[in-house]
Amino acid sequence: MSSQPIFFTCRVNRQGSLLDFTWLRLCALLSAIIAATFALADDPPRPADPVEPSISAVDREHWSFRPLVRSEVPAVRDVAWCRTPIDQFILARLEAEGLTPLPQASRSLLIRRLSFDLTGLPPAPEDIVAFVADKGEDAYDKVVDRLLGSTAYGERWAQHWLDLVRFAETDGFEHDLERPNAWRYRDWVIDALNADLPYDEFVREQLAGDELRPDDASAVIATGFLLCGPDMPDINLQEERRHNFLNDMTGTVGSVLLGLHIGCAQCHDHKFDPVSQYDFYRLRAFFDPVAIFKDHPLPRPQGSPAPPETPTQARIRELAAEVLGMEETARKKLKLENPDLQPTKDDLMKALSDDDRPRYEKVSAELGELKKTYKAPEIPHGRTVQERASDIKPSRLIIRGDFRREGPEVSPAYLRIANRDGAAVAAPPADSATSHRRLQLANWITRPDNPLALRVIVNRIWQHHFGRGLVESSSDFGKMGAEPSHPQLLDWLATELPRRGWSLKQLHRMIVRSSVYRQVSFPSGAEGPGSGSAAAAASWAKSRQADPDNRWLARMNRQRLEGESIRDTMLAAAGRLSPRRGGPGVRPPLPPEVTATLLANQWKVSPDAEDHRRRSIYLFVRRNVRYPLFEAFDRPDTNASCPRRNRSTIAPQALILLNSEFSLIAARDLAGFVLAGAGDCRPCVGGELVGQAVPDAIGSRQNKAGSRPTIWTCY
Repeated sequence: MSSQPIFFTCRVNRQGSLLDFTWLRLCALLSAIIAATFALADDPPRPADPVEPSISAVDREHWSFRPLVRSEVPAVRDVAWCRTPIDQFILARLEAEGLTPLPQASRSLLIRRLSFDLTGLPPAPEDIVAFVADKGEDAYDKVVDRLLGSTAYGERWAQHWLDLVRFAETDGFEHDLERPNAWRYRDWVIDALNADLPYDEFVREQLAGDELRPDDASAVIATGFLLCGPDMPDINLQEERRHNFLNDMTGTVGSVLLGLHIGCAQCHDHKFDPVSQYDFYRLRAFFDPVAIFKDHPLPRPQGSPAPPETPTQARIRELAAEVLGMEETARKKLKLENPDLQPTKDDLMKALSDDDRPRYEKVSAELGELKKTYKAPEIPHGRTVQERASDIKPSRLIIRGDFRREGPEVSPAYLRIANRDGAAVAAPPADSATSHRRLQLANWITRPDNPLALRVIVNRIWQHHFGRGLVESSSDFGKMGAEPSHPQLLDWLATELPRRGWSLKQLHRMIVRSSVYRQVSFPSGAEGPGSGSAAAAASWAKSRQADPDNRWLARMNRQRLEGESIRDTMLAAAGRLSPRRGGPGVRPPLPPEVTATLLANQWKVSPDAEDHRRRSIYLFVRRNVRYPLFEAFDRPDTNASCPRRNRSTIAPQALILLNSEFSLIAARDLAGFVLAGAGDCRPCVGGELVGQAVPDAIGSRQNKAGSRPTIWTCY
């Protein structure tokens, strides 16, 4: 804005009265004040650059920042109980505390536990019968391998990952606009887990798949990880929107992959952890070059022939190339004048020469008309990130998080507290089309000696098997987070994962084969030596008193089924669960009181009724719509990362299971399934029909009186 003084014109009458003279002086004073105000607005005093605090020796001694140490597997007295090294770490702590683990659960309970943990679905009645009857030493291992090889495994464990990254198929906020290609990222996660993609590659593709393999559509789709958060499109706030999106990317990488709330350092140094504001913006600089506000066409599969080009396509291509060339010339001219400018279409037009401008307008008009009338063949698009090396500009620290107040320039650099050897970021190759920044960050995060990334992922896997991680605050490994209950076991698992080829399935297999995983949660469910004995009951009572939260794992934790598993189980028990996989999200019917709050056409029910019975992970996720069953059972808000779901007990849970339209339809289908003779059932009396017809399919058990089954929402 101009700082030229503004003058008010005041009319003085011929008599030159005192009143007129006073008014003239007042106008002059007001003009001076306004001019001074504009001058200050033009040139505000620049605050001093923030001073970066050093990292102290005390900071480096925090448990999560120390180097990984692989301890020797401890010796224990009860060697016979141990099936894996995990058991020895757990038992060593129990013996030190004077506690004894509970016996192994019955086979019917074990297969139910395995099935829900690994696939999110109940075991089929015939699978229960076969496992109980199989007395071979490898019977348990065969069940584990079968479940890990099931496509349902990826569908189950992908949901845990999607909770972390806040996956949804809309933007959120007031208009909640749809993201028509977001489902491709969800399917990529499912497929990657089913294929047992090594975890280091799993991370690399999500951070930099386009830099790693730019011609591979799958790798490019994986970068949707960076774009899962909510967004508020506003054409008038593009700079602020981009600033918020980059901050969101940086915070997501910090909490999901490194277990640190580094987003707290956007405006000031972290209050508790050794993460400075400089650290935050150096990490953000890895993402500064990306283009993020639109879906991009996906690469064609390698070896597939290109479709023949029509004359109209050829003309569109020629015109588009000419327009792009003129815009690129104008963009370079503007960048020379102002490197920080993000030019708009109007800026580019003004920067064109007088000779080029008429040609540009003519070509653009012809191109626009052709695009209106020509229907191009559908090209798959994905919500992915892209870079253009020509758009890279210097990264800067943002003063107090205000995008309008840029501070000193910063270069991309790894988090100091986790970068003990001082690894540096290299410049990209001279002929590179991208900055190679994100690829270098991905390689650094997945180094086998990174103290944070490996501890974080093995802790997350442990958490979903036992209900609580070895570190309870699974996305906060900082000073305000919890201390690990078994630090030596945590580091042993973290170092074991790379030794096993970064295979998450190998990690699952090692955990579920352990004796600690096979324990009962209550003595009455035990089987084998010591089951139901007074000694088991005494051990249970002692561990409850000494360790009420069960951090030392003298017994197994009971876990609540998530809303998705409850829904899928109801469909599976009635034989109505659809096996269809993948594709755009499905919109099942919703209660009128839910859809009444939506704008027009925001929930068009999918026309194929079979799609309504697909697994819950394939249901359309709209940020501003909560599926009633899922909401009652604590499905997280998709606007925030959720490392561990809440577990509430509220009246609506029972009401929805009893009275919702979905529950009534599922009950009708189950009744038809039973009456048709499924499960080799026999007519029976009382309340035991379901228990006999589909034993354990939806988790029936005898109540304390031993008279009739109840339906579990726990396992």
